[in-house]
Amino acid sequence: MKLVIPLGTLMLALLSAPVVNAAVIYAGQERAAAVCSQCHGIIKPSADSVFPSLAGRDVVYLKAALVQYRDKTRQSELMNAIAGSLSDNDIANVAAYYATLKP
Repeated sequence: MKLVIPLGTLMLALLSAPVVNAAVIYAGQERAAAVCSQCHGIIKPSADSVFPSLAGRDVVYLKAALVQYRDKTRQSELMNAIAGSLSDNDIANVAAYYATLKP
C-alpha cells in the first residue's frame, strides 16, 4: 500500500516546523534563565567560574547529561538536585536552546 500525503498537509508541516523549533528554543531560554545560567552563564560562565560553558554543545549530549543527572546515574550533588526538577520537555527545551548558541 502506498502512503499518499496531500501536498497542502506536507507544506503545512514543513512551514510549521520552524515555529515549533522557535517555541522549543524560547521555552529552553526561559528555563535556562531561571535555572542554568546562574552557574553556566548564557554564552559562557564568568572568568573565575568552575562551571563549563554549555553554549554550542551537541543537543544529544546535553539531553543525555541532564537525564543522567536527573536519574542520578551521573553524580553531582548540585546537578542531581537541579536536574531532578526538570521534566523531559524541560530537558529537551534547555538542550535545544544551549545547542543553538555560539560559544
